[in-house]
Parts: sequence; C-alpha cells; structure tokens
Amino acid sequence: MTPQKDNWSANKYAKHASFVPKLGSVILDKLDPQSNEHVLDFGCGDGVLTKLLASKTRCVTGIDASQAMIDHARQDDAPQNVSYHTVNGYDLDTWFDAHEKAGPYDAVFSSATLHWLKEDPIKAIRNIHHVLKPQGRFVAEFGGFMNCGEVKTALVHALNKRGIDGNAASPWFFPSAEHYSHLLVENGFEVKEAELVPRMTELNTDIKGWIETFGFAFLERLANEQERAQVAQEVQDYLQPSFQREDGKWFIMYVRLRVIAVKK
Repeated sequence: MTPQKDNWSANKYAKHASFVPKLGSVILDKLDPQSNEHVLDFGCGDGVLTKLLASKTRCVTGIDASQAMIDHARQDDAPQNVSYHTVNGYDLDTWFDAHEKAGPYDAVFSSATLHWLKEDPIKAIRNIHHVLKPQGRFVAEFGGFMNCGEVKTALVHALNKRGIDGNAASPWFFPSAEHYSHLLVENGFEVKEAELVPRMTELNTDIKGWIETFGFAFLERLANEQERAQVAQEVQDYLQPSFQREDGKWFIMYVRLRVIAVKK
C-alpha cells in the first residue's frame, strides 16, 4: 500500500468536527457490546467513542493510522481496559498476528473510518474478517453513496477547472449498500443489515473549516496556501445559498452507510 501522510490534527478535529464522535453513538448502540467481550475499535481517532465503548465491555483495542490522533487518545485519561496502537487498517492482519496476544476479537466496531480506505476496501474487509472469532460481529458506520455529495462535487469541479483531475484527488470510498454488501458476502461475511441513512449535519464552524479538516487530499494538489484558501472559499461561496441557515449555521447532508455483519 502507498504510505499515508499523517494529515490529522487532534486540535483541528476537535474544533471543526467534534460532531463526528457524538453522532457515532447510534452505531455503538447497534453493536450492543457485552460485558465479557474484547472489541476492536477500527479507526478510533481521538478515542472519544473508544472510552464510551470501554465502559460497556471487558476490554477494547483501539487502532488508528494517525499517530497524532493515537497520541491524543493516550493522553486523554484512557481507561485501564483500553490499549491504543498506531496501525494502518491495511496492515491490521500483520499487526494482529504479531502483537495481539489475547486472540481474535468478539466484535469489530468502526465509526467514520472505512470511507478513508479507498485504495483497497476489500483488503480492509479481509483484515477485519481475519481478526474476528467465528460468528464475530462487524458493526460499522461510514460514508455511503452520495455522502457529502455537494461538497465533494464542488471540490472536484474546483480542481478540474484548474487542470487537475479532481475525482482522482478524492480520498473517499462512498459505496452503496448493495455494493458493500456484495463485497462483504464475497469475503466471508453474512450481512444482517446494510442501509443508507441520510443525516443533515450541523457543522462546528463552516464549510471552509470542514474542508480544512477533511478535504486535505484535494488541497494538497494545489500549488500554495493562497490557492488552497481560494478553493476553500470558492466552494463555501458556491454552497452558501443552500447550506447556510438563516442564523448563520452551516450544514452538510451526510449519508451514512450502517452495516451489521457476522463472520461465517
């Protein structure tokens, strides 16, 4: 896999995107963790949901590709039954075989992560299958078909008109429920539930702040900070008529793919 630059900032995430873990509690409820289980939090980020998960079960292993986010999670009064590790999702199988002494997990939980594994989503699915016990649960929520569609389209268009392939710049894998279900079945899972859930989402700050936090793969294709700021402002201005409420609050239409599957 292509080595990934760590573009994440725990402080920036908290400023512009604290709504992400708050809204992740819905899929955590669907996991229904039991008090005797060992659960993997795949893409734990700053650990907000990991700590909540740890309060409901025996122990939790949190992994994330971002060293900055793992460092923040470790500093933030982590419960004793949580361990954090910097692991790219594509390398989970290798890491698990070398380091996880407790054996396969009862469940894998993932919130707002799997859409970042665009390069090889099948490898991610196979790795999750690899680390689960037979009949182990895989419960996830991430960006699905049409997720943040207006912002993505505007970013793609902004790059295209500057002579850059905007679609190639996108870091996101936003599958339909049908497509992702097919991938799960083809790779050893029985799908119990897979549905797209539209969710109007209030932003912490504005569209520019959202792009700064999540759209860095687009901005990196631009020549300098001035051009990056110009594109972020251009996208915000384009979306303002429909995505800024009367009181000044900004919104994006998220579409989340919620999945519950069991390892065959």
